Amino acid sequence: MRLLCFNSLGRLTSANFSKKALPPYAILSHTWGEEEFLFDDLVNSTGEGKAGYKKIMFCGEQAARDRIQYFWVDTCCINKWNLRELSDAINSMFLWYKNAAACYAYLSDVSTPMADAQQHQSTWEVTFRESRWFTRGWTLQELLAPASIDFYSSTGQRLGGKDSLEQQIHQITRIPVAALQGDPLDKFSVAERMAWMTGRQTTEAEDIAYSLIGIFGVIMEFRYGEGKERAQERLKEAMEKARTAPFIVPFDQNARFVGRESQLNELKEKLQAGATTARVAITGPGGIGKTQLALELVYRFRQERKICSVFWISASDKESLYQGYAHIARQLKIVGWDDEKADVRKLVQLYLSNESAGPWLLVFDNADEARQEFTGSSNAESLIEYLPSSEQGAIIFITVERETAAKLAPGNVVELPEMEQDMARRMLETCLVDPANEEGEAVLLLQGLAYLPLAIAQAATYINVNKITLKEYLRLLAGKKVGLFGAVPRDSESVIAATWLLAFEQIRRNDALAADYLLFMGCVDRNDVPFALLPPALTHDQEVHAIQTLNAYSLATKRTAELALDLHRLVHSSTRNWLEKEGLMSQQTHVAITRLLEVFPDDNHGNRGKWRRLLPHARFALSYNPARQESEARTELLWKCAMALYSDGRWGEAEELQVQVMETRKRVLGVEHPSTLASMANLASTYRNQGRWKEAEELQAKELGICSRVLGEEHPDTLTSMANLASTFWNQGRWKEAEKLEVQVMETRERVLGEEHPDTLTSMANLASTYMDQGRWKEAEELQAKELGISSRVLGEEHPDTLTSMANLALTFWNQERWKEAEELEVQVMETRKRVLGEEHPSTLTSMNNLALTLKSHGSITKAKPQDYKNSIAWAQQISYELP
Repeated sequence: MRLLCFNSLGRLTSANFSKKALPPYAILSHTWGEEEFLFDDLVNSTGEGKAGYKKIMFCGEQAARDRIQYFWVDTCCINKWNLRELSDAINSMFLWYKNAAACYAYLSDVSTPMADAQQHQSTWEVTFRESRWFTRGWTLQELLAPASIDFYSSTGQRLGGKDSLEQQIHQITRIPVAALQGDPLDKFSVAERMAWMTGRQTTEAEDIAYSLIGIFGVIMEFRYGEGKERAQERLKEAMEKARTAPFIVPFDQNARFVGRESQLNELKEKLQAGATTARVAITGPGGIGKTQLALELVYRFRQERKICSVFWISASDKESLYQGYAHIARQLKIVGWDDEKADVRKLVQLYLSNESAGPWLLVFDNADEARQEFTGSSNAESLIEYLPSSEQGAIIFITVERETAAKLAPGNVVELPEMEQDMARRMLETCLVDPANEEGEAVLLLQGLAYLPLAIAQAATYINVNKITLKEYLRLLAGKKVGLFGAVPRDSESVIAATWLLAFEQIRRNDALAADYLLFMGCVDRNDVPFALLPPALTHDQEVHAIQTLNAYSLATKRTAELALDLHRLVHSSTRNWLEKEGLMSQQTHVAITRLLEVFPDDNHGNRGKWRRLLPHARFALSYNPARQESEARTELLWKCAMALYSDGRWGEAEELQVQVMETRKRVLGVEHPSTLASMANLASTYRNQGRWKEAEELQAKELGICSRVLGEEHPDTLTSMANLASTFWNQGRWKEAEKLEVQVMETRERVLGEEHPDTLTSMANLASTYMDQGRWKEAEELQAKELGISSRVLGEEHPDTLTSMANLALTFWNQERWKEAEELEVQVMETRKRVLGEEHPSTLTSMNNLALTLKSHGSITKAKPQDYKNSIAWAQQISYELP
């Protein structure tokens, strides 16, 4: 859970309490408006001019008046780009409101003209009863979850509490007083609780169901776009499944599925054979219906064996694979699932391998990514490495590649043949709105579509929309094939290319935005394209209609739980082939790069969820550049990707892009341009992080020479370059060379910037560290004491930099066996960090470890309270001191 607070300078900031004990916190209940203060605004320190920022400040200031340091507001405390975090937050929200120390309901449409609102209730009661807050779906759980709620007007005047306004709230909502007073909700019937939602509204139709999950104590995936009725059906299913074995499958059963009975029976036999974990692979060409076959199988399997748990994981890429395991761990509440440092793949593997897990079926869709394991690369993630093993378990892999299927499930491969004619005819009839009485034309059409389910679905949609006969569509299809290939080929790729072209031309005439979306998605990765990445529409309704159009034509599939789209591999390749043929690939790729540049965040740690999701799309778009054209947008996006990879510690991938950026800037801007020098510095830093000191040193020395000549020796960038080169010397133990540069940097910064400037203080700390490494304790102590004095005076005694300075001076005392002086400083650091950061903050734990070691070193271990070192592991042997 991410909580807001104000730092020592009064600025809004946040703290993440994942896997930590939550402090007391206040929580805001409100209705969303047009200009809300969002997570991106929080991370990037923007948005203070937005109307919604007023609510944030109100909540924080009211919490402070109630002596509560932390507070939570849904608009900016959830990173919606991090799908795991978003899902966890929505499913946890009822408990978050229930456990809050205080809940404030901010009614933006209720004003209070009088200063003492509670004494003049008649002036606002009418608008209170008519407030939009009582008509929204999500505020129902926010009303019932907390033990108490204080209601406030738009001017921050307290109107009363849930207890004092109990009768009015009962009359407005028709919720029993007993429920408002906190009686357990399961005392009320399902019908009663459902009725409480009557008359309430939500922005998204599905939220009418989703906003009830806390009321009924269930967990659900969120599939926006499925419709209100289906969402309500799944809510009822979730209530039933809460009492049965888990069924974690992201797709509904296909009501139009036909045939394939022999393959279904073969799969069942293979899954039930043998005493060890059965592994079966389904393979076949794209568009033939492998995923639909597996989906039908798991629904039938569950119908026959209700005690069997079923799990579905997309293995299309490493991140999807990891998120699939994480979702299972979260749903099963496996111990350690919420520990960010834990490998959830290993947790799920061990859990399902245990006999206590019971019978289970695990499906890996799009398992072609598993080929990476067989490339011989030691860095490749292995799909097989994390497979669970149990006599009660079975695994299905779905893959296009026959070779991959054979390696994942040796001897147990089911090859899906093309559909038989009768089966294909039944599917066509199922998909058509009006029955087709054209037997001969149906046979010819299905032959022309190569009996591919994807092609049949696309053709049927075209026929339905245009109200044409099969004969007319067959004529159109033949014309497209000849136009595309000069013949009438029947391989799956060419068939889908023809049905794609017919559908695309139709869409282009009737829904230009949908056509633009399809062309845009042809230039980014085909999996998990967020709605927020698509070029903005003029209205929300236009966007919804365009997405529905692509989905109806089977050109895109909605990932409704993630508000994103997937393109089938053949649809993606058809789109790109059309762009190439029309000479539009470069132009459309530039559109994609420009849009990515607009939404791609900087490398701030808080943006990690967003950039990880956008990286595959950015890298795909950047991969197309046959003419080796150079543009500012392309270089800037390369730079952003490189910095994101660098922040993620993916040095090799970062280096590849940083080299491209550096060479481009050299050619376009010249070697002396500040942007070129910045790219050189970042590449050198990447070399350093890989321990490639020689390459780092050569590049830093070159950069320093240019900076000194062009900018001058006292320019801040020149001094930063000098400090970076000193750091490279320091990492190699070349103390004298490091010291020489560090002295020069410090003295220049003192003269130019002043001794109180943060950069000057950093220089002092670095030089003191170099003295320490040479055992020059007196010089180190003098410099650290000076730095500490300035930090305390300028930044304050509780500032993190001041505490780090204090800890470093304590280390110098420690190395001289001046235990008492070290102990005094360490106690001060620890107690301050406990008070400011909390007992479980990593810096606080480091302080505890340091103090425990000091007490042990001079024989006073009995004085150390257990809580001072209870969180350390092998604390006497492994201590983390804070060095610059």
